[in-house]
Amino acid sequence: MKLLRVFFTVSILALATQALAEFKFVITRGYDKPTSIAVVPFCWNGTEVLPEQIASIVGSDFSRTGQFSSLAPENMLSQPCDNNDVYFRDWKLLKQDYLIIGRISQLPGANSYEVIYRLYDVFREQNIQSAKVTGSKEQLRDLAHAIADSAYEKITGIRGVFSTKIAYVTLSKESEKSTYRLEVADADGYRAKTLYQSNDSIISVSWSSDAKKLAFTNFEPNGKTRIKIVDRFTRKVETLPAYPGINSGASFSPDGKTIAFVNSQTGNPDIYLMDLESKKITRITKHWSIDTEPSWSPDGKKLLFTSERGGRPQIYQVTLDTGAVERLTFEGIYNARAQYSSDGKYVVMVHQDGGPFHVAALDLATRQLRILTETDLDESPSMAPNGTMLVYATQNKGRGVLAWASVDGQLASIMPAVNGHVREPAWSPFIR
Repeated sequence: MKLLRVFFTVSILALATQALAEFKFVITRGYDKPTSIAVVPFCWNGTEVLPEQIASIVGSDFSRTGQFSSLAPENMLSQPCDNNDVYFRDWKLLKQDYLIIGRISQLPGANSYEVIYRLYDVFREQNIQSAKVTGSKEQLRDLAHAIADSAYEKITGIRGVFSTKIAYVTLSKESEKSTYRLEVADADGYRAKTLYQSNDSIISVSWSSDAKKLAFTNFEPNGKTRIKIVDRFTRKVETLPAYPGINSGASFSPDGKTIAFVNSQTGNPDIYLMDLESKKITRITKHWSIDTEPSWSPDGKKLLFTSERGGRPQIYQVTLDTGAVERLTFEGIYNARAQYSSDGKYVVMVHQDGGPFHVAALDLATRQLRILTETDLDESPSMAPNGTMLVYATQNKGRGVLAWASVDGQLASIMPAVNGHVREPAWSPFIR
């Protein structure tokens, strides 16, 4: 498919965060013929002004993928609320592929709202999906993301990730004093909240498989590192035992019972496992070189890690039940921060071959390596749980920012930071 470079901005207000006052997604590379979709403003019979415009959120979700273009309401020939009001000729004249309409009602005697929506295939003139979702006023944004997820899956056959979360670390400086914050926001950047704050570096953020907790490494004033786990809802922080040497790079196992982490109690960094209940640790790698950055396979049977045992940082894979180690990367002088895709068919990583640092994907069947990004100084790639997209950290005008790329290499977008720096992104699993 021939690519068309497009530059447009979707402004997004990020709430409850100091380092990022506003998010702006700038799509820098997109599909040449995005699928067109019209999301009609949902009808609302109440007298109060709703705090969230559900149709606008749904349309923005679709637009942000780069696969879809959402029609602006002012360009619509009609704005139907119900099935009987849909005239397909209007939407065919506007060359729309899909149409979403809806109605919002407040349930009697409760702070609860019901949203009924319908998805249409305009070309076939068919209602291909109808559903009802309910929630409180505070959950209207969640309902919008749920609608977008469901409609996206119906159209593409791929589960949507609009209801997921993005964790990241912000760095701001005031009077030469650094403040690091571990933040969690919706996938579109809204509703950011601080889970943990420190005057010392926070790195290596990892989600638990149930998306309830995050593990991270926190430096201490004395230069030592500690692994901590924070509950996303209560913000309660657990500090794991400090074993001699480095303690860093924690990664949750798929069942949530174990973490893989890096420890240097024998003199050089190796990969260990820690049982989170007993806190018992087991050494996995034993090599004179540096082994670091462990990451679990989806089935929990293997770990990726970065090692210099071949002379330069490269990606290796260890099978846990046998201890067998296999080198995966041979292209480039630097490969690090690897993560499996959700189906285990490929690995994404930071790659360098004498030039800038880019994010790349390695097909585990063919062993072909593809560069996915065109930005420089890329780091910390993290996969979306549906395996189609990834978020990573990069530099833009001297600031650390977040950026997105599709695994097929056709979409790229960036979110410039307004204040401070953003780094260490981690995309959540599906929210259950």
